[in-house]
Amino acid sequence: MKKLKISLLAKVVIAIAAGILFGQFLPDSIARVFVTFNSLFGNFLSFAVPLIIVGLVTPAIGDLGKGAGRLLALTALLAYGSTLFSGFFTYFTSAAIFPELLPVNTQLTAIENPGEFMLQPYFTVAMPPLMDVVSALLFSFIVGLGLSYIEGRVLHDAFADFQQIITKLIEAVIIPLLPLHIFGIFLNMTVSGHVASIILMFLKVIIVIFILHVLLLLIQFAIAGAVSGKNPMRLLKNMLPAYATALGTQSSAATIPVTLAQTIQNGVREAIAIFVIPLCATIHLAGSTMKITACAMAILYMTGEPITFGSMAGFIMMLGITMVAAPGVPGGAIMAALGILQTMLGFNETLQALMIALYIAMDSFGTACNVTGDGAIAVIVDRIAGERRA
Repeated sequence: MKKLKISLLAKVVIAIAAGILFGQFLPDSIARVFVTFNSLFGNFLSFAVPLIIVGLVTPAIGDLGKGAGRLLALTALLAYGSTLFSGFFTYFTSAAIFPELLPVNTQLTAIENPGEFMLQPYFTVAMPPLMDVVSALLFSFIVGLGLSYIEGRVLHDAFADFQQIITKLIEAVIIPLLPLHIFGIFLNMTVSGHVASIILMFLKVIIVIFILHVLLLLIQFAIAGAVSGKNPMRLLKNMLPAYATALGTQSSAATIPVTLAQTIQNGVREAIAIFVIPLCATIHLAGSTMKITACAMAILYMTGEPITFGSMAGFIMMLGITMVAAPGVPGGAIMAALGILQTMLGFNETLQALMIALYIAMDSFGTACNVTGDGAIAVIVDRIAGERRA
């Protein structure tokens, strides 16, 4: 008999529902057991985040040095530009909408300072990271860029092995425990009386992000159509099978065959498509950047924290780089972003858990937005590369 496989999204939804349900009647003494687990898991996550950055970002940047020189640089520049556009488009839209849509929520403000209002763990265990997040990022950039230039294979292979270890850690430990962590967060919020208005706020944010990601795709293909001289709506329509496949697989990598076929159908030369699509599946995560930026701003508005263009601009630019580490790992984008959420925006463990829950709730749509946008970049690269050859 085939074992029923439950998706991560379904597990998160079940965890949220169970946390709200059990929070209605569980005594504080039992609820604090789960709060203690949350404390231990949160500390472990803080320890693991620099390792995750080094293990995923370093080989990802190192691998970018292999390939077709100028074509690689052009594709990477367009992908990063698209990701930055997505982040700033989301920032300006959210800055205009969220202050009216999401007034300061005193209950979420309480969650930002859990020691004053929420249940506390029975005990804590300090798990200091081996390095801070900024050091991990700098180390990854320096070594990753170095790997892209050197001919030797020893360090390449070592970091490839370390990448497998970190991927296994995420897949076998962190991701399976995330639903229990989220269960504990929502259990604590329910027991403390903070859950109802927060769930309502989440629904508003999810609706706004869905509308934004549709607008982003329309803008991406309008630009691709203008550059290539092709009908943008026809280009977008041809990419819909890839969009639908990504909704089901929740994986940019697993969707590559469909994305590739639909890109070629859009008239992109096969040699260009074969190069651009797998590369963009790794480095182009405009949809994921949109989700993280919007969710982070929503939480900041609800907690009454000041949001400045300078702080968010730095966050978005750094996010566009760290997103390189995300593909191929379930929840990889939000895992890669935890470090800069903590250091640049001041998110504590509870707010990070809320970010994870919000992100996973929209994971399919973000992936679909990523891979569909890959088709737009391929059309632009094909046109520019064709002009240079001529």
